[in-house]
Amino acid sequence: MNFIGDTKMIRIYTFIILAVVLIANTGMSQLQRTGWSNGVGIGAVFGETEIRDRAANYYARTFVRYGFSNQLQAEVGISLAEVQGEDYLTRIVPLDLRLVFSPFDFEVWNPFIYGGAGLLNFKVKHAPSYADPTLKQDGWTGYLPVGGGVQVQLNDLAVLEMSGGYNYTFSDNLNAVKYDRKDAYWGFLFGITASGESGDADLDKDGLTNREEKELKTDPKNPDSDNDGLNDGDEVKKYKTDPLNNDTDNDGLKDGEEVNKYKTDPTNADTDGDGLKDGEEILKYHTDPLKADSDNDGLNDKDEIMLYKTDPTISDTDADGLKDGEEVTRYKTNPLNVDTDGGSVSDGKEIANNTNPLDPVDDVPKKKEEIKVEVGKAIVLEGIVFKTGSAEISPESDAILTIAFNTLEQNPEIEVEIQGHTDNSGKRISNMKLSQRRAEAVKANLVSRGIAPTRISTKGFGPDKPIAPNTTPEGKQKNRRIEFFRMK
Repeated sequence: MNFIGDTKMIRIYTFIILAVVLIANTGMSQLQRTGWSNGVGIGAVFGETEIRDRAANYYARTFVRYGFSNQLQAEVGISLAEVQGEDYLTRIVPLDLRLVFSPFDFEVWNPFIYGGAGLLNFKVKHAPSYADPTLKQDGWTGYLPVGGGVQVQLNDLAVLEMSGGYNYTFSDNLNAVKYDRKDAYWGFLFGITASGESGDADLDKDGLTNREEKELKTDPKNPDSDNDGLNDGDEVKKYKTDPLNNDTDNDGLKDGEEVNKYKTDPTNADTDGDGLKDGEEILKYHTDPLKADSDNDGLNDKDEIMLYKTDPTISDTDADGLKDGEEVTRYKTNPLNVDTDGGSVSDGKEIANNTNPLDPVDDVPKKKEEIKVEVGKAIVLEGIVFKTGSAEISPESDAILTIAFNTLEQNPEIEVEIQGHTDNSGKRISNMKLSQRRAEAVKANLVSRGIAPTRISTKGFGPDKPIAPNTTPEGKQKNRRIEFFRMK
């Protein structure tokens, strides 16, 4: 048989030429070895039988392949070929299961080896004149294929594949001549394998095409390559984050946490611009990463932590009634000390009292003028004047009543009895009633100024306890009096 002139081999050459042209005009892509693929190839087969004169004939094969990893694949295939010698021609239909092993991890080309087992249907279409008439010239037999090859990625859809191998059969009948060994054949293929999804496909449904994922180096089979809670497409197109870095701004929070939970900016380590990273605010200081002044005290969070050592989550760290910001910027007091000047009055009270929280001298106010009287003793309230025959207090009595009020107001522990006295002019019973009314008038005056009525009792003695003779006008005047008797 003339190999060059064989029309079947011309078809093979044509196929090879077209494939080479296709390679020259196609951009290389990264090989996809995992998942499903299928292919078809055509080539030549050479018999390895007792008849030594071998000739090439056509060989076609199609297969389905599944990749478990970049190194290991399994495939099921079916072939059609004719094994030919000078005196015989046999058609074969091999069915086989193969394991394909790729020892290297190159991006655009892949050398591989394979091995497997299968069944082969054969039929001797032309037997030699010296064929053994007792041999069966069609049927099934087992066979073992082994070999190797190489793949070259053409584009996102197709891989150029060239392979060749030895196929050992369990039959000695392929050429209708029986000798001392089993028949075999060599097969060589040149074909195309469809490698999976196209570059425009979105295998993991993350919003990025396979081609885009290849350029970005993300995982086209994982919608969230960096496991940060955001899919790759949203990171690239919506949030402008890095789909290969789960913490784009290196602030201690995953991008997904920032977007979905904390509402912070995953591209800005300090969303609120207070000088603290978002992660520090949430995980360490428990401040609000969206608010520069978490406690609304007038100081930003970083200044509180680093400069003033105050609590950025409490507006009044020392609980003195003043916000930390007021103490630092307005009053110049210590926001960590409730009584900055150590004068016994808190800063807040000093501000309320209009005293200086930086000066301890004014912390204790000077006492107003008061009456000095011991428990169990009485003192005359000189200056209290009533209209004649009346319990109405005259205006000139205000000064001494103010002193009596000061005494009770500045000494809350004191309780008193207001005692009323008269001279002996007139009837005694009338004077008793008048003295009682005058004592009650004095009590009413003090109560109206703010003294609790339970601290003051009253009693009228009339003319019964004179302190001077009633024989002279001066004596009578002294006997008409109000006394301040301290009971407690």
